[in-house]
Amino acid sequence: MNDNVSEPSTSETPNNGTGQPNRQANRTVPATTNDPTIVNSKHGRGYGRMHTIDKRRAIHPDNPRLAVDHPNVNILDAEALAHRADVDGSEAEIDKERRAAKGIQAGKAEHHAHGHALAGILGPAFVAAVAYVDPGNVAANITSGARYGYLLVWVLVLANAMSVLIQYQSAKLGIVTGKSLPELLGERMSDAGRFMFFAQAEVIAIATDLAELIGGAIALNLLFGLPLFLGGCVIGAVSTVLLMFEGGKTHRLFEKMVIALLLVITFGFIAGLFIDPPNPADVAGGLIPHFTTTDSVLMASSMLGATVMPHAIYLHSTLVNDHYAGGEAKPSIKRLLDGSKVDVFWALLLAGTVNLSLLILAANSLYGMKGTDSIEGAQHAIVAVLGPVIGTIFSIGLLASSLSSTSVGTYAGSEIMHGLLRIKAPMWACRVVTLVPGLIVLWFAPNPTEALVVGQVILSIGIPFAIIPLMRYTHDKTLMGEWVDGAVKHAIFIVVAVLIIALNVLLIVLTALGKA
Repeated sequence: MNDNVSEPSTSETPNNGTGQPNRQANRTVPATTNDPTIVNSKHGRGYGRMHTIDKRRAIHPDNPRLAVDHPNVNILDAEALAHRADVDGSEAEIDKERRAAKGIQAGKAEHHAHGHALAGILGPAFVAAVAYVDPGNVAANITSGARYGYLLVWVLVLANAMSVLIQYQSAKLGIVTGKSLPELLGERMSDAGRFMFFAQAEVIAIATDLAELIGGAIALNLLFGLPLFLGGCVIGAVSTVLLMFEGGKTHRLFEKMVIALLLVITFGFIAGLFIDPPNPADVAGGLIPHFTTTDSVLMASSMLGATVMPHAIYLHSTLVNDHYAGGEAKPSIKRLLDGSKVDVFWALLLAGTVNLSLLILAANSLYGMKGTDSIEGAQHAIVAVLGPVIGTIFSIGLLASSLSSTSVGTYAGSEIMHGLLRIKAPMWACRVVTLVPGLIVLWFAPNPTEALVVGQVILSIGIPFAIIPLMRYTHDKTLMGEWVDGAVKHAIFIVVAVLIIALNVLLIVLTALGKA
């Protein structure tokens, strides 16, 4: 018997002066129940407590709450235990559902976080890719297509594939070490060596900016008739404003503006293909590697020199770290490397598509036409063949190419100075250093387009100074740790480096001999 329920009191306490026991005053208030087998009478809840579970089951055979095996307890306690079992079972089911829901939400959250992390990693390669669609590339690719047709399509495809490897290696070096290529060079050189290396790298940056400034001035001249010198000043001013957003919390905004310009470039340079589509069979024929003349070899070397950009190699190792300069948390090295592969692939696929489109446009629509050796001549030919609208769109693409690439070139020059000389100069000062030589050329040179050719030769001189240290450092176990390049990848990198350097040396020699 369970004594948790009060019995009616039997003690008799005298009443006020009567001498009679007052049972009403001392009786416990009877508890009530809805069970019909327990009488709610004046005798209280105690009446009927001795009904057994078996008898209750006989009276209520269909009641599942009485199916619980509690043979030694009274009816009310059995009901309570049965109810508690029901509640516990329901809570267990609810807990299971909650755990399952949490698992699903965790899975979704993990997937969302992964996607968000990947999206947060993208960007640096697209900024570096702007260097691959600068006005120097425009000139080289249009000249190649107009002069040799589809002959050198394979050169662009090969150059772009090699660029993917080189830019990823630069990004990898920056991610693993947390330092840029110029910083690592500066740590391993004497003072004299650092200064000499800086001198050649800064000349490369100035030559790069020269081509980009001239291209922008030509674009403004074609669009608005501005004199070249005045157009160069406008390009310098606008690019300086753009560079004000570089670094710190506004760095992501800087990246977005450069990427927006890259999209304008893409549209501006491929629009003509929609008006006059090429024959796919002719394009496919250009994928077979071959040359026809010595001049075509020279042009291939020039295209490679214009495609693989030394300052982009220096800069990419900086961009992957500056991408988080605003205080955002960095993902793990593995996540960063995986994301960088995606970033580099799509960025250079876009840049390669632009370059290939320029060559195909010239091969399809301008082949054999005179005067296409210059950017303005190519634009006039496009207007004559494809109409003024396409010519204007081309000029807009050229302007966007100049603005974005000159900003990125100055950014690279700033990092070269910081890494090698350990001087963090204001961005406007770096802009002046690279801008003034270009303005001098625009003021004095009778044919600024010829300066583009000189610029490409200077870029060719600088390529080995960027590629060889990158190749060494990414194969340095003490520097890269577990992320060091394996033997196979290092061998591939060596082949790529030797091929690029050999072609650029050939370009320099032929230019020096007057055969360019």
